[in-house]
Amino acid sequence: MNKIYPSAAEALKGVVQDGQLMAVGGFGLCGIPEALIDALRDSGVKNLTVISNNAGVDGFGLGKLLDTRQIKKMISSYVGENKEFERQYLAGELELEFTPQGTLAEKLRAGGAGIPAFFTKTGVGTLVAEGKELREFDGETYVMERGLVPDVALVKADVADKSGNLRFHLTARNFNPAAAMAGKVCIVEVERIVETGELAPDDIHLPGIYVHRIVHNPTPEKRIEKLTLREQK
Repeated sequence: MNKIYPSAAEALKGVVQDGQLMAVGGFGLCGIPEALIDALRDSGVKNLTVISNNAGVDGFGLGKLLDTRQIKKMISSYVGENKEFERQYLAGELELEFTPQGTLAEKLRAGGAGIPAFFTKTGVGTLVAEGKELREFDGETYVMERGLVPDVALVKADVADKSGNLRFHLTARNFNPAAAMAGKVCIVEVERIVETGELAPDDIHLPGIYVHRIVHNPTPEKRIEKLTLREQK
């Protein structure tokens, strides 16, 4: 089966729809599927609930979908660096399910592993636990969190072979494997495509069984969120 699509727009065709639950990999601006986000914006789908550690920055990454009002709800951990996110949330235009970072990662991992729910101490006694089941284990209180199974996962990897086996680059690995495993349909954007068998088995970070469609984007912008320089002595 050919998993390679000629463009991000073609890869999204017939998959994305209004009102979907969608996971998008990345951490800040590191390892985000830039071309797929642009194609999602151009598709015009709306009323999306998006699972992502954060929502990009103003005018870049998922920030582009906030600008076009295609996102109705974010399930996120960090929501700084984005004034439009703040404006929409405070104005009641954007729903937010604020989730501790480790819990968010585990919710995706659980969804990908077929685990419907799990218990964690994180969030007990805070707003995070409101309305959720609490249970005691060994004298400690835990809150139940549901696993996440998004309709579509958009992820970014460094290299894919033609079977969809993926290798991520350093910290760009972040939320991408968990999002890919959790999604019912996974679309991946990569900088390089190689022949099946070219990646050594121990060099594969995510098996191709989780990947349904591949898009080649050899020249992503890779914008730096905050450039800091050390003074030379």
